[in-house]
Amino acid sequence: MTHIIAEPCIGVKSGDCVDVCPVDCIHEGDDMFYIDPEECIDCQQCVSACPVEAIFAEDELPEKWSSFIEKNANFFK
Repeated sequence: MTHIIAEPCIGVKSGDCVDVCPVDCIHEGDDMFYIDPEECIDCQQCVSACPVEAIFAEDELPEKWSSFIEKNANFFK
């Protein structure tokens, strides 16, 4: 299952998610972090580590942030 980082990360980028990721699949962009779906092992450690609750399983992503699925995919193209 792909995880998506959504709007609450923008401008915050605390890095707590990066610190707990055992496979280093979270990459820093200009305004937020992104999870590489090819590298992610779905351990969900980043979800609980995020201080702004910005990380969701793709099928649990709130509708208001659905555009972040494409934004995340485009980051890795």
